[in-house]
Amino acid sequence: MSGGRAELAAHEPRFTGSFTQQQPIPEEAIAAAVAVLRSGRLHRYNLAEGDVGEVARLEEDFAAMSGARYCLAVASGGYAMGAALRALGVGPGDRVLTNAFTLAPVPGAIAAVGAAPVLVEVTEALTIDLDALAAKARAGDVLLLSHMRGHIADMDRLMEIAAAADIRVVEDCAHTMGARWGGVWSGRHGAIGCYSTQTYKHINSGEGGLLLTDDADLAARMVLLSGSYMLYARHTAAPPPKAFDALRYEMPNVSGRMDALRAAILRPQLARLAEDCAAWNERYRAVEAGLRGVDQIALIPRPQAEAFVGSSIQFRLPGFSAEKVRSFLAGCLARGVELKWFGAEEPQGFTSRHSHWRYIEGQSLPRTDRVLATLIDMRLPLTFSLDDCALIARIIREEAQRGG
Repeated sequence: MSGGRAELAAHEPRFTGSFTQQQPIPEEAIAAAVAVLRSGRLHRYNLAEGDVGEVARLEEDFAAMSGARYCLAVASGGYAMGAALRALGVGPGDRVLTNAFTLAPVPGAIAAVGAAPVLVEVTEALTIDLDALAAKARAGDVLLLSHMRGHIADMDRLMEIAAAADIRVVEDCAHTMGARWGGVWSGRHGAIGCYSTQTYKHINSGEGGLLLTDDADLAARMVLLSGSYMLYARHTAAPPPKAFDALRYEMPNVSGRMDALRAAILRPQLARLAEDCAAWNERYRAVEAGLRGVDQIALIPRPQAEAFVGSSIQFRLPGFSAEKVRSFLAGCLARGVELKWFGAEEPQGFTSRHSHWRYIEGQSLPRTDRVLATLIDMRLPLTFSLDDCALIARIIREEAQRGG
């Protein structure tokens, strides 16, 4: 930044908060975690006589909240996706459809089972292009659908396309826990829903994941994959033991269980999920209102059927060159606002795009590339106040207008 611009920034309003500071873990979660630590029984199957255990209780709670028949808690969201693909029989040489706009763990999960991602174009609304999906439907029999950054496609039409092409759908709901499409929980349209409890997601255990399904065979496969040994009867949100009779000889142990400590931390957070989702949406709407009507900024439309969770916000700068985007980002950063850019030449932090994933076959995705070239992303932690959000929006608005 030039000396003149830096001097100007010093006299302009500046945000002094943190974009990575999450809200504290609730006191009741801390007390539950301490109780687990004092017991010494951290492994999910190391239980006292008659004790169901924190992990099984978390699975029961999440299944009941979502309306799913079965739930499994695992070590990470990435592990959840891998277990879902393995349960569906995906393996080396198979091709799996997925959004071109997503985060690296999604193609990573596909690559980890030896399969090849087939990337599908995305729209300016940041959702999978359903016409492109229909055109590519015969390229694979599984779709790992990423609700990237909380944006949900028209799930009614998507499932019609999937049914017509006999495609099984796995939903990556890392950014949509608590969201809905047409009143249906995100993750409940497809065969399996995968969720993350990593620190920047909607409930926080540092790392962790959850799986939902109504299919007894898939649930049994995933329980065995997670490393249940022959202790699957201790899963109270799983199918009855009979579902495991033949599968226990066939499924490999790819251990990825959740431990009791993380489950204890998560259960009180899950109980307040609806309250937190409402608080995120307040912050989202505050920033969105502050950016609305700015000529240089294109906001992302939110369909009426989508009950989203605004834990992050995205917008595009359609008229900006790469140089102008870099200048805009630097101007915002000088005033304390940390933004991510999906059009950067090199991957940075958690942010990357399909051309950076050189472990998969390069694919031509011109529409996606145009969208990502000016796509800006920002977290909205619940530690932000509504006044913080108004200030952040003002800074973004002023820097965009200056750049335009």
